[in-house]
Amino acid sequence: MKTAHEIRPGNMIMFNGSPWVVQKTETTRSGRNAAIVKMKLKHVLIDSSTETTFKGEDKMDVIVLERLDCTYSYFADPMYVFMDAEYNQYDVEADNMGDAAKYIVDGMEEQCQVTFYEGKAISVELPTTIVREVGYTEPAARGDTSGKVMKPAKIVGSDLEVMVADFVKEGDKIEIDTRTGEFKKRV
Repeated sequence: MKTAHEIRPGNMIMFNGSPWVVQKTETTRSGRNAAIVKMKLKHVLIDSSTETTFKGEDKMDVIVLERLDCTYSYFADPMYVFMDAEYNQYDVEADNMGDAAKYIVDGMEEQCQVTFYEGKAISVELPTTIVREVGYTEPAARGDTSGKVMKPAKIVGSDLEVMVADFVKEGDKIEIDTRTGEFKKRV
């Protein structure tokens, strides 16, 4: 069992007696009250989605399912196709990708974990950190060096925009935390 604030996009949980894949989580903390976790859930077996709110300490049954290490192969609308080491292909619906779809680019080399429920590929988990190339960002502002200065940067091969440190320039490779979407460092 995990608490609601330990649940991440891509996890499978039992909710109201049915299996659901977590597509998005958003934790809100306020000073006096307990943390609240809003989740967007998609039913695994039928085409149904819901958004629900849990207290941060609510206990949930996480379903342990078969997982395979795969690499992204290509996008065949509306399916993302992944391939394992033995060249078997698995289709994952775009709706089940959640936030992971933002980080998928052609030619990516990172290993993903494809999750299966009753033999069907239902979700994908990315590594915690991925490296991407900055396609466009504004030049550093001269003299603006006090504090933590951040600016937006577009990532090559996707529509993803990440806030990066002021010293990052076009063509740099940066490390991004896929859980939060935050810039970690230049590599």
